[in-house]
Amino acid sequence: MGVTEPVSPRAVFLDRDGVINRAHLDDGIPRGPATADALDVLPGVLDALSRLRAAGFRLVVVTNQPDVARGRLSRDTVDAMHATLLRILPLDEIRVCYHDDADACSCRKPKPGMLQQGPPVNMAESVMVGDRWRDVEAGRAAGCATVLVDAGWDEALPHEPDVRVASLAEAADWILSRARS
Repeated sequence: MGVTEPVSPRAVFLDRDGVINRAHLDDGIPRGPATADALDVLPGVLDALSRLRAAGFRLVVVTNQPDVARGRLSRDTVDAMHATLLRILPLDEIRVCYHDDADACSCRKPKPGMLQQGPPVNMAESVMVGDRWRDVEAGRAAGCATVLVDAGWDEALPHEPDVRVASLAEAADWILSRARS
C-alpha cells in the first residue's frame, strides 16, 4: 500500500493581481502588470501574509495569466514577477494557469483545479481571497470560505462571497478571527 501525504491543516489561496499587487483597468478589464519592473506590491501585504503564516496557514497564490496564451505577455515575464514575489513575501507556492477560456482547462478559475493541486489541505478550513467573481467561484467549487477584496470592478458576482473587505490586511483579520472561533 502506498504512503499518502498528510493533509495540511489549512491554506489561504490568494489571487495575485488586485490582492497581492496593484491591478489596473484596461478597456474596463482589471489587468496585472505588463513587466516585472511594473510589479507593485500593495501596502500591508507583507504584514498580512506574515500574520497568516504565523497562524499556521499555507500561503498559495493561484493566478490566471491568460495574456500568455493571448501573446500579450511572455512566460519569462510572469516567471520573473513570481521569482520576485517568492523572494520578498512569505509565500509557499505560486500556481499559474496560462490558458485562456477557450482552452477549457481544469485549472483556470472559476474552476477549482489550481486550488486542488499540490499537497492536500483541509478545504473546509481554508480560504480563497480574490478580487473578482472567478476567485469567489473557484473557492466555492473547492469547498473553501471566500473573501472578496472589493476593488469596485464593474462585474457581477454569481454568488456572494462569505465576506467583502477593502484589502488583504482586512481579509487576514477576518481569516484569523474565523480561525480562532
